[in-house]
Amino acid sequence: MTERLVELRNVSKFFGRICALSGVNIRIGKGEVVGLVGDNGAGKSTLIKILAGVVEPTSGEILLRGRLAAGWSALRSRQAGIETVFQDRALAMQQSVVRNIFMGRELTGRFGWLKLGKEIREAEWLMREIGFTSSLLSPRSIVGQLSGGERQGVAMARAIYNQAELIILDEPTAALSLVETAKVLRFVHQVKASGRSVLFIGHNIHHVYDVADRFIVLDRGTVVLEADRATLPSADALVAFMEDVARPPTAMAQSVADAGANR
Repeated sequence: MTERLVELRNVSKFFGRICALSGVNIRIGKGEVVGLVGDNGAGKSTLIKILAGVVEPTSGEILLRGRLAAGWSALRSRQAGIETVFQDRALAMQQSVVRNIFMGRELTGRFGWLKLGKEIREAEWLMREIGFTSSLLSPRSIVGQLSGGERQGVAMARAIYNQAELIILDEPTAALSLVETAKVLRFVHQVKASGRSVLFIGHNIHHVYDVADRFIVLDRGTVVLEADRATLPSADALVAFMEDVARPPTAMAQSVADAGANR
């Protein structure tokens, strides 16, 4: 059995009267890629923000390697080896590639002097390692002038530098070219090969299916499916299930539901 790295148990989240998550149970094992999919409003963003420690669950538990994680926060999440690459990449657009990668974890010498040369060499190595290189991209390049794929590469390089055991990728292939998308998917395979884990959130089911070992489908705040490749032999099978979940109930079923709600 795969060693459990992170686990959510019976996690719910309310924003006022709005239920974003209801009794969610998920696990992410060491060295596996989990695909998290669902329609808009399914609760995916809330779930990853809870894992990242930027949103506190209303109820439920977070476990690390089988032990209850107390005082969960963004700092606690990062200390636990969880790095989140949000859809907006959370980058400082006016700063260079090297500044973004090492921000908050700068390399310094004995008297606190910045080791800029070492940071530049390390940044070059990181970008080469994950396959995000070009003749126009250098550690001194300003992030705001980069393409969407290059920015994604900077965010992923930062996660690798921070020695993340779990990398959460939120819509990592959104608005990317075919070449840049291929680099992202290759990066995910590299992370798994290194023994680390990935939670891959995406609307493009075929991209998710290409890299994931296991799939979790969220619908209106609840987990409606958790399956591996043996259960879902193709991306089309996953798409068909999601379409079935999204299909509105028949008039008769809706009438029964309404009658029950009015009792």
